Amino acid sequence: MKVFTIPNFITLLNLVCGIVGIIETMEGRHENAGYLILMALVLDFLDGFIARLTKSYSDIGKQLDSLADMVSFGVLPSLMLYNLWDSSEWFVYISFLPALFSALRLAKFNIDERQGDTFYGIPTPANAMTVAAFPFILKDNEGLLSPHTIEIALGVYAVVISILMIADIPMMALKFKEFSWTNNKPKFLFLILSLGLLLLTKLVAIPLILILYVGFSLFSKS
Repeated sequence: MKVFTIPNFITLLNLVCGIVGIIETMEGRHENAGYLILMALVLDFLDGFIARLTKSYSDIGKQLDSLADMVSFGVLPSLMLYNLWDSSEWFVYISFLPALFSALRLAKFNIDERQGDTFYGIPTPANAMTVAAFPFILKDNEGLLSPHTIEIALGVYAVVISILMIADIPMMALKFKEFSWTNNKPKFLFLILSLGLLLLTKLVAIPLILILYVGFSLFSKS
């Protein structure tokens, strides 16, 4: 079994982004950590794309992908929530729930044979992308939101996203076997609306896109 393949190397770069992102957020450079999450998301897409393109799937690649995702899309987002949560009270540790439930989500994904064209539970990258936007949203709205409001919002988010990651709810997988409008209508509509939201509201759109994703997933399966 080949260990050092191109997809596995790209997966390791994803892991590097997660490790450096942890350092950045612990040093208070939350925006840098957000950028590193976005880089990890791109690399996470590329490793799967290249594996499909070169037909270089492997069991070790699947396990390595989950290990990298656990750091970049599980531990790093939770530490960002912890550091953005400006409180010394015990409930700040609620921010670690997404990391714990990401582990459960990834373990479930590796053994659940249903997870292919449809995901069951929100994928960990969706959580990571949303958390990556928080430092920028808070900076752009500095002074408009009270610390108490921010604490409540972050706490509610941490609990809700943790539950949704392991919920046995079918979610839309943004994978295209072919690109016909008829067979991919919900995916195309979601991408078009998401792009429109990003153009109109910039990074504020990302939490809205997460809500849109859940709505489209439920609608398309109804």
